[in-house]
Amino acid sequence: MKPTISPQDLCAGVFAVPPLARRTDASRTLDFEQNNLIVRHILSGGITRLLYGGNAFLYHLTLREYEQLLDWLTDLAGSAWAIPSIGEGLERGYREIAAAANKHLIVYLKEENNLGTDREAGLDAVARLVNDGVCIGIKYAVVRQPPCEDVYLEALLNRVDRKLVISGIGERPAVVHLRDWKLTGLTTGSGCIAPRLTQLIFEACRAGDFDRAENLRAEFIPLEDLRDLWGPAKVLHAATQLADIARMGDIPPYVSALSSKQEKELTPVVKRLIASS
Repeated sequence: MKPTISPQDLCAGVFAVPPLARRTDASRTLDFEQNNLIVRHILSGGITRLLYGGNAFLYHLTLREYEQLLDWLTDLAGSAWAIPSIGEGLERGYREIAAAANKHLIVYLKEENNLGTDREAGLDAVARLVNDGVCIGIKYAVVRQPPCEDVYLEALLNRVDRKLVISGIGERPAVVHLRDWKLTGLTTGSGCIAPRLTQLIFEACRAGDFDRAENLRAEFIPLEDLRDLWGPAKVLHAATQLADIARMGDIPPYVSALSSKQEKELTPVVKRLIASS
């Protein structure tokens, strides 16, 4: 049994957001042998928090597959903390899910209207979920340019402890979020390819060496650019196989795979990232 951990300690770290491998059979069943290889690769870089969601095409899973995934995540050995996504919901829905599962939640804020069109009322709802112990962390993923200017994040931090808010958009805004906004953790998709490099970004930020953190962050930008251009999840899916981490199989229906031309362009980007790590 894993030791208990406080919400503040849980949020103070790197959360890998991994892809999910499938077999190449007719039913594209989940391939847990290959998924174990991905997990071991991430853990080898010092990242122990695993957040399964969009990069895993989790919302394409059948209920049976979701049950299989939960069983597998429950059985993960060692120090890994595995967290599955459950989709969107409003305050009442989050409370009912938490009560039914007897679990605390990490709430994902991707847009200002995630909890309704009234922005202030939505943030008040988030604060109630935190104050009542339903929510123990917030994955903050509202894209801003530049990330140092964000009135919505400022309003959120006026309501909840910033130690519970995780920078949730990968490496691109992470250093600004940890330096300027004093957030204590970050998520990473590209760090599933080079986990040690992302862990070093986090450690540099924690040590106050933000110049080093920015230099390390720059190594991820070519891959992040392609993920933003072609689709974050499907690029990570292809990159994981190109990096020889695991055999990924086909992505689920209703999502187009990368073309051979795109894979050819992606390959040297992945190889350079691996070499830099």
